[in-house]
Amino acid sequence: MPNRLAHETSPYLQQHAGNPVNWHAWGEEALQAARAQNKPILLSIGYSACHWCHVMAHESFEDAEVAALMNRHFINIKVDREERPDLDQIYQLAHQMMSQRSGGWPLTMFLTPEQEPFFGGTYFPKTPRYGLPGFPDLLERVARFYYSDRAEIARQSKAILGGFERMQPANPAHHSEFSRSPIDLALQNLAASFDARYGGFGAAPKFPHPTDLELCLRHHAASGIHQGASGIHEGASDVREGAGGSHGTEQGGALKMAIYTLGRMAVGGIYDQLGGGFCRYSVDAYWLIPHFEKMLYDNGPLLARYSDAWALTRDPLFAEVVDETATWTMREMQSPAGGYYSSLDADSEHEEGKFYVWTPQQVRALLSDEEYAVCAPFYGLTQEANFEGGQWHLHVARGLEKVAQTVGQSVQECGALLARSRAKLFAARERRIRPGRDEKILTSWNALMIGGMARAARVFGRPEWLASARAALDFIRGTLWQEEKRSARSRLLATCKDDRAHLNAYLDDYAFLLAALIELMQTDFQNRDLEFAEDLAEALLQQFYDPALGGFFFTSHDHEKLIHRPKPGYDSATPSGNGMAALALQRLGHITGESRYLDAAERTLQLFYPALAQHPDGYASLLTALEEAIEPPRVVVLRGLAGESQQWQNALSQRYLPATLILAVSGEAAGLSPLLAKPVMPGAVNAWVCQGVTCLPPVDKLEMLLDLLKTHELR
Repeated sequence: MPNRLAHETSPYLQQHAGNPVNWHAWGEEALQAARAQNKPILLSIGYSACHWCHVMAHESFEDAEVAALMNRHFINIKVDREERPDLDQIYQLAHQMMSQRSGGWPLTMFLTPEQEPFFGGTYFPKTPRYGLPGFPDLLERVARFYYSDRAEIARQSKAILGGFERMQPANPAHHSEFSRSPIDLALQNLAASFDARYGGFGAAPKFPHPTDLELCLRHHAASGIHQGASGIHEGASDVREGAGGSHGTEQGGALKMAIYTLGRMAVGGIYDQLGGGFCRYSVDAYWLIPHFEKMLYDNGPLLARYSDAWALTRDPLFAEVVDETATWTMREMQSPAGGYYSSLDADSEHEEGKFYVWTPQQVRALLSDEEYAVCAPFYGLTQEANFEGGQWHLHVARGLEKVAQTVGQSVQECGALLARSRAKLFAARERRIRPGRDEKILTSWNALMIGGMARAARVFGRPEWLASARAALDFIRGTLWQEEKRSARSRLLATCKDDRAHLNAYLDDYAFLLAALIELMQTDFQNRDLEFAEDLAEALLQQFYDPALGGFFFTSHDHEKLIHRPKPGYDSATPSGNGMAALALQRLGHITGESRYLDAAERTLQLFYPALAQHPDGYASLLTALEEAIEPPRVVVLRGLAGESQQWQNALSQRYLPATLILAVSGEAAGLSPLLAKPVMPGAVNAWVCQGVTCLPPVDKLEMLLDLLKTHELR
């Protein structure tokens, strides 16, 4: 008999619909049952691609005896962290405060009927191991504690709620205090934590951190250093033999940190060498063995970063990564309706990574001797097994030039043999049992991919990638942007699956989508996109903005009341909603001339500036917004008849100009801002370059514009 989760939209919740646990989804029914029965709540938060979530489910939630204990003592609530990031934020933070350790998934929290946490952890095994208690014994102990020591629970809950309040930013700075010091300090700290041998920041496990990489690339652009980047990454070297040395933030060091890291990731196992796309993180320091789940939210920003890296270096490796990742996205992650799916599981057939790993015997059986002689050393099959059970996960172990020297053939011949090998291996892998796919469509994650795909389409001139981004945007606009009949206003919904869109959207949904629209307008300007962007900005201000202190709450003013209402400024696996909102509103304000957008962005930065000044690590999104608050972006408006400005736009798009907004506005300009409605000269293209309140005389020659953007003090 299925439990209550059978009718939920979340694939993660549906995975637990057959459990003997009497699961509830989060909602008033479950909370009322806890209050009426005076039972504590067992809150389990996870997501469908989570390996350890599956392990705990198989060990405990599918076990009748464990389920009986859960049903006897608790009201059991299962939450998909991707659908309810508001709940995940609150209870991950509570776990960190109680345990003084970072959280993760599955998150297992025990709450009072008033939703206040009093005990928690992450994964608990069914029987004691890893230094953890067995889950059945833990259930009994927690239940006894709840009924026997309510005073201690009340004291602890009060302390946690007080801790929540103290963590909220509350003492805004004055805008006159703004300086580049927090940005410079953040870059110094990144340099101190940079792994000069393997790339990336810190030790294992290693995450891509695309916001930090963007901060490094922007610093290089702002520094005025125009050196080439050849030789910075060494894609042909063994990933375990990274080049040593120190990369500071001076003399192009920020560029080296970003390019070297992107290169190492591209040749490592975190990148799917056969199918394209990145896994969530590497369990080791070498980018060699990933946690095999693939998340949409990583791949969208990484598409943008690798496009930027190619624009700076012209390295063909980066172009290949963009091409293969965009192709993977459209092939495996885009729904027929246009929206992008959320993730691919780490597991298939109940084994992590089984879909991706090989043995030399399997590979040899598929290839000719000549192909295997190139493929095996290139992908590390001649080295020792690097994954569990004597298996190999593919990575670039030796560069093609070294392989060519070994086999006595030209690089071109070896490249052709490798391409044939990859095609055969990919075709064979496609016949395997695939990892599960979470097919819910999340507004915020779709926005990150729309922005990445639009950036890549612009840099590489790929109309099919632009069409993919537009299809996803059309899906959001048609399905997840809905008009409220009572208020005569529109608002976003957070998620959709099987034609059912629901859940009040969060700050990230609005902020990320607004940023994506600004990215898309630079690739393919359309008036309706600007109108949609202005509608989103108005909704942000009406539903999330705090007029008293500044900044944006994560939940809207009419959201369900929870025990805490955060204003997140810190980047996690995704950018900070406040950082993205501030940056996007600033940019939209400069495009439209709407001062309210600029004011809200400035007050957001004022609110967070004391934190940025003290400890800027992890605030890259807000630091990017701060940078553009200190020195406004240039806005370049290309005006010409349809098609006439395409050559200009193509030439500009292949240059890395992160602090420049380029909008090719053709045809009628009715209803547009004065900046966008400059006159069109038949048979000619004019470029209007503005920064802040200053506009230069129009430029009518492309070469002059390129020189201006390269050498003018406006940068």
